[in-house]
Amino acid sequence: MRTLICGSLAFDSIMVFQDHFKNHILPDKIHMLNVSFLVPEMRREYGGCAGNIAYNLKLLGGEPVIMATVGDDFGIYADRLDQQGITREAIRQLPGSYTAQAFITTDLADNQITAFHPGAMNYSHQNDASKVGEIGLGIVSPDGRDGMLNHCRQFHAAGVPFVFDPGQGMPLFSGAELLEMVELADYVTLNDYEAELLLARTELTVEALAAKVKCLVITRGEAGSHLYVDGRVIEIPVVQAAQVLDPTGCGDAFRAGLLYGIAQGFDWETSGQLASVMGAIKIEHRGGQNHQPSREAIAARLQQAFGKSL
Repeated sequence: MRTLICGSLAFDSIMVFQDHFKNHILPDKIHMLNVSFLVPEMRREYGGCAGNIAYNLKLLGGEPVIMATVGDDFGIYADRLDQQGITREAIRQLPGSYTAQAFITTDLADNQITAFHPGAMNYSHQNDASKVGEIGLGIVSPDGRDGMLNHCRQFHAAGVPFVFDPGQGMPLFSGAELLEMVELADYVTLNDYEAELLLARTELTVEALAAKVKCLVITRGEAGSHLYVDGRVIEIPVVQAAQVLDPTGCGDAFRAGLLYGIAQGFDWETSGQLASVMGAIKIEHRGGQNHQPSREAIAARLQQAFGKSL
């Protein structure tokens, strides 16, 4: 089943400052801040929610189709997608713009200073989710504000079941807009902080929110995740990771597991368990797209953790 993944494609430039920010930022001079950090260590990662979800879904054997807007600098990312066999048919390149990118500086205490440039992502509303052929499932993940609204409406009008995954895009919307997107969606995924924010914005209880969709998924970090389905709660534990190296992109890997489970018609418990396995595999590696397990390795991990077959 072809799954249309609406969201961002981005470059993440990650730099490490070999000291602590607090030693170089004077609290009484914060109003006239002018600092420069020497960062001898830097890496550039391929990212963006749509890119990360598609990467993980492809590992599972799914058929991801990314819908995103990108800039003139997208060439090396395009080559990477081609190498992975991920179609670029729904990616729109906008001349005169940059692909979205984050510049992240981390100190030795894991404090971060981040600058994010949305670039071409601001024009995601120029894409139309209803124009992509042979789509059986979709997801609307963080993207340009108008694009997220439009894509929810387009999926619903086309009769394509989809996941609403507001993530870091949630502050862009009013309570009424969030409620509209929830009511258009078939499934909603949130982490626990996002869930509290959505409930506050929409003035709903978690039970009322869950009643509006076929499945509400709330991830809770080390506490696992809860799937609200048909008036009951399915608790999914985390899968033990060999090492906890980098949480970047774990939520996207988790969502890819859910999408694959939905596309394959798995029961909700198995879908949640597969999602948990994908999150554990990701957290053992730096960056959102550097883990490279085979489908057989993922299946073995699912069997080991939950006694289920892929």
